Amino acid sequence: MIVRKFLKSLCFAGGLLSAVGLLTSAHAVDIQALKEDYVRPTDIPFPDDNPYTEAKAELGKTLYFDPRMSASGTQSCGTCHNPSFDWEDGMATGTGHGHEKLGRASPTILNLAWDEVFMWDGRAESLEEQALGPIQADVEMNMPMGLLLDTLKGIEGYQPLFAAAFPENPEISDENIGKAIATFERTVVSGEAPFDAWIKGDETAISDSAKRGFVLYNGKANCAACHAGWNFSDNSFHDIGIDDADIGVGKFLPDVVPMQQAFKTVGLRNIDRRAPYMHNGVYTTLEEVIDHYDSGFVKRVSLSDEIKPLGLTSAEKKDLVAFLHSLTSEDAPVTLPILPR
Repeated sequence: MIVRKFLKSLCFAGGLLSAVGLLTSAHAVDIQALKEDYVRPTDIPFPDDNPYTEAKAELGKTLYFDPRMSASGTQSCGTCHNPSFDWEDGMATGTGHGHEKLGRASPTILNLAWDEVFMWDGRAESLEEQALGPIQADVEMNMPMGLLLDTLKGIEGYQPLFAAAFPENPEISDENIGKAIATFERTVVSGEAPFDAWIKGDETAISDSAKRGFVLYNGKANCAACHAGWNFSDNSFHDIGIDDADIGVGKFLPDVVPMQQAFKTVGLRNIDRRAPYMHNGVYTTLEEVIDHYDSGFVKRVSLSDEIKPLGLTSAEKKDLVAFLHSLTSEDAPVTLPILPR
């Protein structure tokens, strides 16, 4: 199953890249046509086998922020995916059980409702599966599922929450835990940014520099080849030339050359609040990221065909940064739940 999903992802990316190539090769850029590719969706998608209910989302939020979900009793999902850091943790790489540093950054959970595969290397095929992974991983929250179920069943206040969320099957089970957390995570959506107001027709919403950056993003800078659509991600995997021994997707597809050292394309919403950047947190500023794509990447056989020297000027780089800043929304503060006792 995981191989099929990766191959589907590769095929999708190839079609998208062809479309972008045709679009950006035109001598005159049709701004309005470009804008149409970035219109925000109006509804959050929920799967048929895990539809949204308010009670389920509330249970998921409670579980998400409960440190008793970890073996140490000190870590929750919200420890590494903290709303104060736009659902990351502000560190180059995450911190796991026993305060041990992990090998990869903690990615944001913003807008995961629209994603198709999860984690940096895509090893989770659903958000429900992803939600349970870090809880049980010995290097992360280190909580065996049997122990977690016993812990939650021993907390009297959780029983009515599960009953409200799953009236037909109120069992405190791994399946219901995954469904509840995934439901909450799907509600974590970035709000409207100045860019969105501009897309709707407000020409004063973003600066002229940001507008030039948008054209560069879709043209000379080639960003849209991978960071496409309203959430600025193609949901695919690419080797972008990071100097790191981590082979990413290559662990699962050792014979697929383009997948060696390939990692998931992250969305760019609220990106200026989500430093450090890349799967290993190697860059601390957006300027460094742009310099990487311009000419700072490592050349190797698995490098994506879309990664090539761009020849950006200093002024063009500033315009790109201005555009990226326009993607940030002022989201409402997140209230923490009162945990059941």
